[in-house]
Amino acid sequence: MAVHSERVQTQSPTSGKAAVATTETSAHRGGGAGTPKKSARPVDGRSFGSRFAPYLLLLPATVATVALLGWPLLKTVLVSFQNLNARQLVQHLTEWNGFENYTEQLSDPEFWSVAGRSVAFTALNVFLIMVGGSLVGLLLNRLGKKMRLLLSIGLLLAWAMPVVAATTVYTWLFETRFGVVNWFLDALGWHSMATFNWTGSQYSTFFVILLLLVWGSIPFVAFNMYAALTTIPKELYEAARMDGAGAVKIFTSVVFPNLKPFFLATTFLEVIWIFKAFTQIYAIKAGGPDGLTRTLPIHAFLEGNGRQHYGTGSAIAVLTILMLGVLMAYYFRIILKQEDEL
Repeated sequence: MAVHSERVQTQSPTSGKAAVATTETSAHRGGGAGTPKKSARPVDGRSFGSRFAPYLLLLPATVATVALLGWPLLKTVLVSFQNLNARQLVQHLTEWNGFENYTEQLSDPEFWSVAGRSVAFTALNVFLIMVGGSLVGLLLNRLGKKMRLLLSIGLLLAWAMPVVAATTVYTWLFETRFGVVNWFLDALGWHSMATFNWTGSQYSTFFVILLLLVWGSIPFVAFNMYAALTTIPKELYEAARMDGAGAVKIFTSVVFPNLKPFFLATTFLEVIWIFKAFTQIYAIKAGGPDGLTRTLPIHAFLEGNGRQHYGTGSAIAVLTILMLGVLMAYYFRIILKQEDEL
């Protein structure tokens, strides 16, 4: 090993005093004793245990999810390829029929009628929920502390109410003879509504169901909207007002661009929740009158449990999942693109 030392004298431009700097350069040849040993730690400085600790923490939740959701889904897919009716169920027979259940449904006009009805029903509900929830969220952001607390308590109570209890209350409200809604409309002068049957026609029944779903979903959107609004700096609002922007312009130029990920994620969740809504529709009229308010979840249940055609009902359920995946493919693409931009 050869070591070369050099003394360099420089003149300081400020004090005029000499500064002496000693630099040493070493040339190492071979594997001498001065050669540093390679560290056994990874390049990123983390040990093996610290790198796999997050996955170990997620393992129990993953196993529980697969056990509680994955197995029923797999069982549903298997049953959809079987001819499973009351006879096969009692005799413990397994009769595989391939894609017969699927071809039967895909060639059935009733299935496509129910599918189109489900898509239209979901689109209208999600639109009203997002508009109403956003407006309530903006209201929460503008109210004072006391009024905001009062409104938040009301929203929380509506959100926390069990679905069956809420459906029962709405059934009482729109009851034909003793309902509060009919009494109120009669008191306002619409005497023909005194004994109006809200569940006697397709559109009136859908109106009650739609009102129930929107009422129960607005609190979730409103709370998310209010939480997202608190992340926008106040300086952006002040700059927009100084430029002469009104309320609509502030929303389109300041609020919406900053909350675009929120709108995408919330719309994504609402489409899933409304498309698979079952309890509210079944508890009010069970898909009636005359099956005109059937959606795909109701259709699958009535075909499977009602008629005891379990293979057919499972096939409808699988087709519902596939259709929902197709509907959400566009939102998946937008969300992934949004994450790449962030």
